[in-house]
Amino acid sequence: MWLILAFMSAALLGCYDSLKKQALKGNAVIPVLFLNTLFSSIIFLPFIVVSGTTDVLDGSIFHVASGGWDMHKYILLKSLIVLSSWILGYFGMKHLPLTIVGPINATRPVMVLVGALLVFGERLNHWQWIGVLLAIASFLLLSKSGKKEGIDFKHDHWIYMIVGAAVLGAVSGLYDKFLMAPVESGGVGLDRMMVQSWYNIYQCFMMGAMLWLLWWPKHEQTTPFHWSWSIVGVSLFLSTADFMYFYSLSLPEAMISIVSMIRRGSVIVSFMFGAMFFHEKNLKAKAFDLALVLLGMVFLYIGSK
Repeated sequence: MWLILAFMSAALLGCYDSLKKQALKGNAVIPVLFLNTLFSSIIFLPFIVVSGTTDVLDGSIFHVASGGWDMHKYILLKSLIVLSSWILGYFGMKHLPLTIVGPINATRPVMVLVGALLVFGERLNHWQWIGVLLAIASFLLLSKSGKKEGIDFKHDHWIYMIVGAAVLGAVSGLYDKFLMAPVESGGVGLDRMMVQSWYNIYQCFMMGAMLWLLWWPKHEQTTPFHWSWSIVGVSLFLSTADFMYFYSLSLPEAMISIVSMIRRGSVIVSFMFGAMFFHEKNLKAKAFDLALVLLGMVFLYIGSK
């Protein structure tokens, strides 16, 4: 079950990345990100209110547990990590091709894998190791393909932002496992809906402060903001993808290294959008690399059966 949820989350995440690229096209980054956090908060706020005032959602997968500062302090840290990753990722994605951003983001499972092996003591079987190695090889090839588009990976600060976003995303993935793991297993044992609902709300307040203090005073001298319905789509697809992701991690047999690797398969979906809607270059050179990604996902699935 956790594996199916991870694959579904990956597909939705690919749509999220594609809509995010569309929303950022010629648009101001900070207000777009603020609206994304706002709409995501609006999606989960009813679950918080209903769970706290009635027993309608008790026992369901949509119930949001309550807790004090001893729990919310962990969620607040989660919000800071994710929002930092998003800020870097949004700025980088705005200025780079989608088929370049995807492969860089796809290095996250490698970072998460190392962290999972060291921190959580997870062990992979031989099928899973084959899948991991194939995925790593495909990600490296995809990254090399990007050089054909004239992007200097060593001196482009947008590349550094995407790499920074990937590192923070890997940290967030490991932290999620810690938050969701039972107390007896060394985790915090937080309710997954509590984490997802409240970290969106905390991020909304943080982005509201950034919008008011950093962007608004100078908005007339920077890139103007324009409304796009893809902004709403970003929040919807991300919220659904994260819901399935957190649900997957909350299951006792879930392995963060495998879930994270599968989630990065979203690069396949974003690649298709980049080819069909953004008309990006060097697609033939990247087709073989994507085939390796798919093959790696198949081995991961076989090894987790």
